[in-house]
Amino acid sequence: MDADPLHQAPPDPAPFSHRLLALHEASPQLLAVFDEHDVLRFANPAFCQAFDVRPDGQTRWLDMMKRNLASGRGSKVNATDPEAWLAGAASRRGKQPFRAFEADLTDGRWIWMTETMDAQGWMLCSASDITALKIDGRTLRQERDRALRAAQTDAMTGISNRAHVLQQMQEQLSRVQIGAGQMAVVLLDLDHFKRINDSLGHAAGDAVICDFARQLQACSRRVDACGRMGGEEFALLLVDVSAEQAQAVVERLLERTRQAAPLAPDQADMRYTASAGLTLARPGDCIAELCRRADVALYEAKAAGRDRWMWAG
Repeated sequence: MDADPLHQAPPDPAPFSHRLLALHEASPQLLAVFDEHDVLRFANPAFCQAFDVRPDGQTRWLDMMKRNLASGRGSKVNATDPEAWLAGAASRRGKQPFRAFEADLTDGRWIWMTETMDAQGWMLCSASDITALKIDGRTLRQERDRALRAAQTDAMTGISNRAHVLQQMQEQLSRVQIGAGQMAVVLLDLDHFKRINDSLGHAAGDAVICDFARQLQACSRRVDACGRMGGEEFALLLVDVSAEQAQAVVERLLERTRQAAPLAPDQADMRYTASAGLTLARPGDCIAELCRRADVALYEAKAAGRDRWMWAG
């Protein structure tokens, strides 16, 4: 007598995982997995072909996108400043458990991309080719998406603006209040910035601001957030870090800043520095109190000689 199918033993998980992997490899969907450090760990042939990449265990999403920009592969970028566009894309990436959006590829395809992130920060990216679908309303949707991005983005640097930083600070602070995480808040200010503007001109000042935004992004993880608060003032939110880890990140950032040379060759000897104030979020904090403590620490760093960081208190 045949066995009751409802009471058959479940399939062996090893062959099932192999079959699942084979299906992903054969799928025309673009599929990729990035780890918590945003390093590409898996990509099927469709994704590799579209973004000209191989999962070598070292390539980060930002590295992949920069190479694509340079070679004209991957995502189509309709922006006068591709670097600012990329900075904006990086500032929005991984800030929600799930995100979906439309995108154009340089090969002419139109894709629907989804990003699904687990509690450990690993991300599954899946994109379907929707070129053949009716495009009624697409222009309206794109205008809506552009308006949303503009509302969250600092126009000069491409990273988050003040409103978006404060929104992300509130979201992380809500986790702190229920004991589900912790956060370090860092306020930063470029040292003697008026002197740069007055002696070298506003174009040089803009170049310094944009360079510092890149240094800030390079020192933050996908789960963190950074943005320009206004003028030469910036903020960095470090998620689930200890005081020692936050200190190490800020020290690395200030060292990168000292070594940066953002200006033209005839101004290559000009260097700039930054000062920082740090605080850890506490249960019962509000955004105003967090920013007040970090701002006091920043003032103390400035008073102590600049080009340094101080903890609140």
